[in-house]
Amino acid sequence: MTLNNSWKTALIAVSASVATIAGYRAIDGYRNDVVINEAGSNGSVMKFANLPAGQPGDFTFAAGASAPAVVHIKAKSSRTVRQMPSIFDQFFGMDDDMFGGPRTQNQESSGSGVIISEDGYIVTNNHVVDGASELEVVTYNKKSYDATVVGKDPSTDIAVIKIEERKLPTITFGNSDEVKVGEWVLAVGNPFNLESTVTAGIISAIGRNINILGQNQRGGQSSKGSDTPIESFIQTDAAVNPGNSGGALVNLRGHLIGINTAIASPNGAYAGYAFAVPSSIVKKVSTDLIKFGNVQRGFIGLAPVELNNKNAKEFDSDLDEGIYVAEVPEDGAANDAGIKKGDVIVRVDGIETKSEPKFRELIGRKRPGEKVTLTVNRSGKEKDYVLTLRNNKGGEGIVKKDPELASAYGKLGITLEDISAKDKEKIGLRNGVRISEIEKDGFFGEQTNIEEGFIITRVGNVRVNSTKEVKDQINAAKKNGEEGVLICGVYEGSTSRNYCVGIPVE
Repeated sequence: MTLNNSWKTALIAVSASVATIAGYRAIDGYRNDVVINEAGSNGSVMKFANLPAGQPGDFTFAAGASAPAVVHIKAKSSRTVRQMPSIFDQFFGMDDDMFGGPRTQNQESSGSGVIISEDGYIVTNNHVVDGASELEVVTYNKKSYDATVVGKDPSTDIAVIKIEERKLPTITFGNSDEVKVGEWVLAVGNPFNLESTVTAGIISAIGRNINILGQNQRGGQSSKGSDTPIESFIQTDAAVNPGNSGGALVNLRGHLIGINTAIASPNGAYAGYAFAVPSSIVKKVSTDLIKFGNVQRGFIGLAPVELNNKNAKEFDSDLDEGIYVAEVPEDGAANDAGIKKGDVIVRVDGIETKSEPKFRELIGRKRPGEKVTLTVNRSGKEKDYVLTLRNNKGGEGIVKKDPELASAYGKLGITLEDISAKDKEKIGLRNGVRISEIEKDGFFGEQTNIEEGFIITRVGNVRVNSTKEVKDQINAAKKNGEEGVLICGVYEGSTSRNYCVGIPVE
């Protein structure tokens, strides 16, 4: 993993896996249920009545209960980019042995994961498996397995992978809503390739937003159309290091309350602060990834602003705590339910809500079509409003994953647009198709240096002049049993240099 050396830059390199799937019924047409263990809501803090004040008690039970379900993940990736002056393309063809063929740079990284079902589903961080071409999982008993990616969600940095095995040890999910500041916790993971390392600490804060997930989007910003990052981290001082990413943060009962995800460090090593995704979010996201292949995000239709004593005056609000409703679009769920600009949301489904990260977390747990109760303070009086969440298309149903995303072309993670004859003449090209958007979690975003605006002129030996031709040639290569195909093109304003990228089509 790449370490960031600037102070307070969150390093995505920790561990700790939180809750995931329990108790969800399968939806017709989707995958079967995944059975996980989930703790009852009896309070997450283990009490030690006979111990002196300040003594944490015995950690051996929690370590013994959780460690067998924590695995080591080895990720291998490669990046292939080729650059060649177009004059040689024109006069000497596409000989890969001339002027430097495609170069492949192999990389290896590692992290941790948590087994959430006996049949091999494992929760980890998205950044642990992002861009990996091969995944190897080593379990507590030192058995090794090849793993496949089930789904990824960059907006929460959660991913689910799977190994083919039965009767695996699993972790029990705890309730992250019951976590208290000052509570003792353990971080379980595999930093530095050390097997089953356990460290202890306390919860030092909850609902932390460290602005790390948005920064890790391509170009430092969220991609067009991508979900807003949900950051409501559990902060702990349990020692975590690179390689802990995706491991378990557990309470003294050994129940999973978070997935360790990031550290704040001036040099890439542990410096006293670590952050975990709450188990409530992990449960929702991993369930969606397993059942639907993508995350079902519920949209509430309002612009939330966390109130404090400074901005309360600017908004002319009588309250200085809660979630101020700064905007209510007319076509959103909030407007239909009667929420108005200037309202202050004080509870979500009965849970007190004073911070924007916590508000986004509570909404982020739900799917389109599910209801949420907002307790609103309006002119000093509180009232409950029941909303039905929408999907990103404005409806209330489950959004099915686009079948094209599973095709050879779909895995590239690009959006193409045709170029008019007039524009091609202006650019100085006879043919070509422009890449208008690159998703960070597709092949182009993960494995190449190609940028938006790149014009594809050739797929293999075929000159392309439309979006359909590009898709057809790539998918045809897969159908013909080819392992990969070469995509070549130029940038507008620099058509004298031809860039080629080898892409897999398996």
